[in-house]
Amino acid sequence: MAGGTWSKTDRPVLPGFYMNFEAAALSAIEPGSQGTVVIPVKANWGTVRQFVEITSEQGIYDAFSNDQSGAATAPSVLKLALLGKPKKVLAYRIADASAAKATVTLKDSASANVLKLDAKYEGTRGNNFSVLVQTNAVDSTKKDLKLLEGTAVLRTFTFSGSTIQAAADAINQDTSNIWLTATVLAPGNGTLAAVSGSSLAGGNSGISGIVATDYVNALSAMETQVFHALALDGISDASIQASVVAWTMRLRSEGKGIVAVLGGAAADDTAVDAISRAAARSATYNHEAIVNVGTGAILAGTSYSSAQISAYVAGLIAGQQLSESTTYAVAPFSDVTRRSTRSEQESAVKNGVFLLVHDGQKVKALRGMNALVSLRQGQSAAWKKIRTIRVMDTINNDLLRTAEDSYIGKVNNTEEGRLALVEAAKQYMQALAQAGVIENEGFDVYLNPAYYGQGSVLTPAADQVYIKWEAQLTDVMEQIFGTFIVN
Repeated sequence: MAGGTWSKTDRPVLPGFYMNFEAAALSAIEPGSQGTVVIPVKANWGTVRQFVEITSEQGIYDAFSNDQSGAATAPSVLKLALLGKPKKVLAYRIADASAAKATVTLKDSASANVLKLDAKYEGTRGNNFSVLVQTNAVDSTKKDLKLLEGTAVLRTFTFSGSTIQAAADAINQDTSNIWLTATVLAPGNGTLAAVSGSSLAGGNSGISGIVATDYVNALSAMETQVFHALALDGISDASIQASVVAWTMRLRSEGKGIVAVLGGAAADDTAVDAISRAAARSATYNHEAIVNVGTGAILAGTSYSSAQISAYVAGLIAGQQLSESTTYAVAPFSDVTRRSTRSEQESAVKNGVFLLVHDGQKVKALRGMNALVSLRQGQSAAWKKIRTIRVMDTINNDLLRTAEDSYIGKVNNTEEGRLALVEAAKQYMQALAQAGVIENEGFDVYLNPAYYGQGSVLTPAADQVYIKWEAQLTDVMEQIFGTFIVN
């Protein structure tokens, strides 16, 4: 889907719907209930370098298990993201070249190697698997192959005892089997030897050798997906975060309305100068599509760094309705890892830091600010708010999708066709106004007078259309000032 920004001197080549934003022409992320978060994760189980859709906590365990040993991040980070209540999370497991599946080779009754069993996925979880082979208690002509994880029986595969292929088929053709694959090495004498407990071995999660390149490669894969917010799996490495920032800015210039949520290390969150450290990160990012979390938080007795909490914030941003704001959004945490003073909170807001605070009763987001610190040409102070960027991206995405579905390549570029496009855009803006996202008065969509009508100074090509729209974006109440008069 081609799109992005354009200028009079640098017009794009690909067919598409190109927009130029200025402070008076606001546009941004789909309504939160439709929002998707994407996160690269490390795990001891699960498909590698593929996207897995997660919509529930059980889905995390089914896809990646609940094993957090060896620096696995999937169980905790994906749970944090779901707590923000997005529509779904796309998880992408990264691994280094050492990732391997656990395996075991079974013999026939003549001690020949005949059947190889592999864990379905790479990872150390498979090393906890073992198998038992024994005669079926009901039918002595059949055998049972039992798969155990620790002492728990995961599955029993029953097959005819006459061929090794029958054993492999019982495993591979079982649609409920999500743990093993079987390969026949040789027919042997057709009878699997009894096994009282043979463990799989050699499984490697491929975590220890993960480097920045693995995250960069994950970003490249993410370009093929539709999502609205990105978070890392607790990574606070400056070089990796710099790659994410550059990547996010590039995708936005190409018309993909996404935001990235980043954070810092636990030591930064709890330092005496924690807010200053977080502010320094925002100054480095300095972009409206980057949200910089400056607080760690505690959930069920476990402390998480702001880099980990970024997954929750990404879920929160994607999970909200378009008319909502993250300001004062109540969080599910029992406390923050470092409580801040009023002056520190003021500093955080002024310096583009997304802060969680404990108000004496609960943890909540302080103010929905992104990491834009220094305004660029054409921007106003509204660009520093997460809600503004979400609305901008939603309008952009929706109008782009409508243009591609109903206009590009389908409607003649005549005055009648152009006016039809303008009218459709007006109807869309009217719907936003009725929903309270933009002001009900004063919005407009029209053909750009620089290209059309009397006084136009530029001539569009035969296949180009230039339109403008104006709207006053509504905001939520964030500051209430009262005067108490005593009579």
